[in-house]
Amino acid sequence: MTDRSDPERDHLWDEFHQAVNMTSEELRAFLMASASGEEAFPVEAEQAMPELGRGVLTVLAKRKVDLTADDLDTMRRVVELVGSMKDGAAAGGVDDERRRVLMEVGHDPLKPSRTED
Repeated sequence: MTDRSDPERDHLWDEFHQAVNMTSEELRAFLMASASGEEAFPVEAEQAMPELGRGVLTVLAKRKVDLTADDLDTMRRVVELVGSMKDGAAAGGVDDERRRVLMEVGHDPLKPSRTED
């Protein structure tokens, strides 16, 4: 049996799951509602979802050992985006546009992270 542990991947996995505090069901519902806009769901509503949000859903459905290079890239992008937007919001609170962008990648700034007790 081989050791599939990779410290960098393990650290990224932890950071990603700290940044993403929405469940896959919550994220999918939010993305589907956003994709529908003012009208009914398009025929291919999932295709109308933001690419990064779809990537987050893909990662959330996987085990750590099944991650691909694309998944790792998605995870890095999410961690960086959430970190930079949280830093920018620290001084001025959370506006609707910032919250929407964060929620598109699975982070609701008004919800505690899943790792907090």
